[in-house]
Amino acid sequence: MATTGWLVKKNVAIGTRILLVPLMVSAVVVCLATCSLGTPASAQSLVPGDAKHDSPGREIRRGESVHVDVDLALINVTVTDPRNRPIIGLEPDNFRVFEDNVEQEVVNFSSEDVPVSIGVIFDVSGSMANKLGSAREAAVQFFNTINSQDEAFLIGLSAHAELLSPFTNNIAELQNRLLAVSARGSTALLDGIYMGMSEMRSARNAKRAILIISDGGDNHSRYSEDDLKRLAREADTQLYAIGIFDPSGYHRRTLEELNGPLLLSELTELSGGRAFTVRNSNEASEIAAKIGTELHSQYILG
Repeated sequence: MATTGWLVKKNVAIGTRILLVPLMVSAVVVCLATCSLGTPASAQSLVPGDAKHDSPGREIRRGESVHVDVDLALINVTVTDPRNRPIIGLEPDNFRVFEDNVEQEVVNFSSEDVPVSIGVIFDVSGSMANKLGSAREAAVQFFNTINSQDEAFLIGLSAHAELLSPFTNNIAELQNRLLAVSARGSTALLDGIYMGMSEMRSARNAKRAILIISDGGDNHSRYSEDDLKRLAREADTQLYAIGIFDPSGYHRRTLEELNGPLLLSELTELSGGRAFTVRNSNEASEIAAKIGTELHSQYILG
């Protein structure tokens, strides 16, 4: 299948925004406000050996190519107003879907708050030492938005990625795990994200999202940016990121730290999620709550 993109428009009376997100199908969604789109639920997983989601009943060997015809793609859509607040209460008639410039009928539409499988990738490397408090508060605030039917896991990363808690709906346990971490070592950010995408293989919910809380500076990963971009583009998981960065001139930043905002932005956009940049650490918790609310205020089109 050829990889193409989504073109998203909002009402010209409010303004116009174009967002390109590479997907496995060619389509256009036109809505009445700003829209953010996730990848279709039928997208293939690139995690080696992930036969569970790619091809039921047959093992997929490492390096093997798999081609699947998609009869129905389910798309997560977030609609926001000019102040970046989710808009709820829209109906199917408010959306138009185009494939190869031909309008398609929306046969599936849902605006219900469906259960979500969530992962948090939490950076505890040495570069986060002076930001760990605000990062921890943001993660706690995000976990507070989880519903009883949701599930979440927690991965900590420094020189290596570590699964601190597998999937659970015990929010207190997740928050206690956060209190036990300390900042040290180098940053294997890409390895942490890859572990998170792999952990999603055991998710019980169809809707999936990962939140990355980091300064975005990778300097110790086995996996490359290309590996992660390919995975983010074609996996059925939305990536969100809160990039907590030092103010300009705070110290002499490394090349990895300078490239951090761009890396987080590229990875999240490819998956249909969003990256938020924090220069004032007090903003992190507010943004985390906003992301949690957004995940439970999305429309599903198909």
